[in-house]
Amino acid sequence: MKKFAPGLLLVTLLCVTAFAQNAQVQATQDRDALPNNFLIGKHVKYSHPAPGGPHAAQKHALTVASTLSNTTTTTHTFPPGVDTLVNFVGNYSEPGINFNGKSNNNWHYSIVGNPPSIGKTTVINAPVVPVTIDMLNADGTPRSVITNSNNCRRCTPSELGKTVRLLYTPQPFIKPFLASPVFGMSTYTSSDTPTQITDAIQKAEFGDFARPGWHTLLQPSLKTARRMALIGGTYFFALNDNGSCCAFVLVSDSTFSDELFPNTAPPDNSTVLGQAEVAGDITTKDISTFFFPNVYLFLNNNPNDCCVLGFHTFDVEPGDASNGNQTRFFVMNYSSWISPGLFASPTCAVNDPDNCFQDVTAHSHEVAEIFNDPFVGFDNIHNITPFWLNPAGQCQDIMEVGDVIEDLHNPTFPVTINGFAYHPQTEALLPWFEFKSPSFAVHGAYSYPGETVLTALSAQQPFACAGK
Repeated sequence: MKKFAPGLLLVTLLCVTAFAQNAQVQATQDRDALPNNFLIGKHVKYSHPAPGGPHAAQKHALTVASTLSNTTTTTHTFPPGVDTLVNFVGNYSEPGINFNGKSNNNWHYSIVGNPPSIGKTTVINAPVVPVTIDMLNADGTPRSVITNSNNCRRCTPSELGKTVRLLYTPQPFIKPFLASPVFGMSTYTSSDTPTQITDAIQKAEFGDFARPGWHTLLQPSLKTARRMALIGGTYFFALNDNGSCCAFVLVSDSTFSDELFPNTAPPDNSTVLGQAEVAGDITTKDISTFFFPNVYLFLNNNPNDCCVLGFHTFDVEPGDASNGNQTRFFVMNYSSWISPGLFASPTCAVNDPDNCFQDVTAHSHEVAEIFNDPFVGFDNIHNITPFWLNPAGQCQDIMEVGDVIEDLHNPTFPVTINGFAYHPQTEALLPWFEFKSPSFAVHGAYSYPGETVLTALSAQQPFACAGK
């Protein structure tokens, strides 16, 4: 047996111990790394965060019971006495079951803009706040990983062994995002002039009820970039094929909400949305977008329970003397840019709906839902609908126009602007929620721009679509 000097033995033990510790650190880091094909086949989920976010109860969020006269010609702002986005209210009659299990025949809605009957063009400011995801270690220090076969399965030999800082910025996606059909003009059958896709959907929705010249348009503006810092254990990541950060990031939905929504009233600079409010980058009269790069949410602390691609809601803040002490509602959405191929093939095959979720699918979905349900049914009156069941089996009782379509075949409607083929989502139209036959929308449609996605009404549904 070969003998070692005591000093050499000590050095050998120290080296072995250091190697073991480094291996343990790497194993811990790799535990949060996912292959960049992880999202293929994952189901896109809808999400309806409570108004005001997770801290609304502590902030004493206002609950308003509407007593408005519900006609499509009123220009009253809903909710009464609240400083918020311009909107109009309407109503319809249809037998149905309310969320409390009781029969109901009268249903009410509020929709962004001015009424279609007055033929007015409304322009709404649409600030875009790009958000960088800063992934940290558990102790809060900046996190880097070394590319290896576990976290970079397609790296070439020359790309392995590189140190990569986990800092994911939306910068490469901002220019195409601002030029998308949500903000850019294109041609649609519902409008005599080129317009934005959400306006085209609204014009289709009201058909002949809309007077010429009625438009609801968004005026985008790029605001100061913000940063969301995430502690290790609250996120997962996947590197790009070349080992750079990142193909996508998955974030715990509860952590994301805590870091996004203000936890004080009035807000301070401790959260992303709070920073934008304090700086005046967003106001109560805006439709604000918090724009993230391929950042999706998972539920129940399980990365397999994903993926939320976006949501819309509003933040509730107190008023002051400057606005007559009216409660403030900041209407906003979180939306991710979706790089092609993350959820399936980038070819957008005809009969595979997941193939088409890319670029601004999430953003178009959320903005259309803001237009049609700006306050997410918070008063349990406006935008609550009879229970509906989409052809894929999703059941709800709220006028979320994008959720109806997201599970169906061919959910997106490709629109090319400046040579870029975008994939905004088709949306369900008001007559579908009203159970109106025939539909009063353009061409008798129930969905738009993809008029063949919904070809019939949902059957009348019992409470919570029991027995679906």
